Amino acid sequence: MARTPIIAGNWKMNNTIAEGVQLVKELAPLVKDAKVDVVVCPTATALASVAEAVKGTNIHVGAQNVHWEKSGAFTGEISTGMLNEIGVDYCVLGHSERRDYFGETDEGVNKRALAAFKAGITPIICCGESLEIREAGTYIDHVVAQINAALEGFTAEEAGKLVIAYEPIWAIGTGKTATFDQAEEVCKAIREAVAKKFDQAAADAIRIQYGGSVKPATIKDLMQQPNVDGALVGGASLKSKDFSEIVNY
Repeated sequence: MARTPIIAGNWKMNNTIAEGVQLVKELAPLVKDAKVDVVVCPTATALASVAEAVKGTNIHVGAQNVHWEKSGAFTGEISTGMLNEIGVDYCVLGHSERRDYFGETDEGVNKRALAAFKAGITPIICCGESLEIREAGTYIDHVVAQINAALEGFTAEEAGKLVIAYEPIWAIGTGKTATFDQAEEVCKAIREAVAKKFDQAAADAIRIQYGGSVKPATIKDLMQQPNVDGALVGGASLKSKDFSEIVNY
């Protein structure tokens, strides 16, 4: 089946409100004819302003995290209801930086993903391996275990509507990029894991992104891989020209 590609820009802890609004204003005319789903993921403080700025365009807004509870004593967290009020369509979950720096677990990623999906927000569930795991040769098992944990509790029909982002940790912000064959190998294994956990229909429907130093120069060849349905873009998403070139590959 034909899957609509999805290109998402993860701004991480970059861009003030004014900078974020300026960026999407520059970006909107450059991507207006895009044949992919376009998503930008600002910081929490800029979410509302950026969501307002992209109204009437084909740019969707994603958050960088969300909590699984609707409200309560969870200092520093944001609920799905707060994101719904702003008009957020996507949410990045389980990014390696959240796992490594802030101790997020597979179980927590799963709870966040279930809560987001229930609230009408599409999770972009991140997975990936460290250089140590890659060199040990156990990276497929590691990534499949992350995916199986993250998708626990979803139905086959629901799973098909999710987005998975494969990000080899050793290629994030390092300038290193996985080869196209390496990206395809793991994305294919992810799709096979979804088929095994649910069914082939879910596997055929789910969209799998690659992330890790994605650049305008590499996106075209990357998108030719059969199991790569898009990209989760870091640094290159902070410049309207670079990100638009990736979107319009």
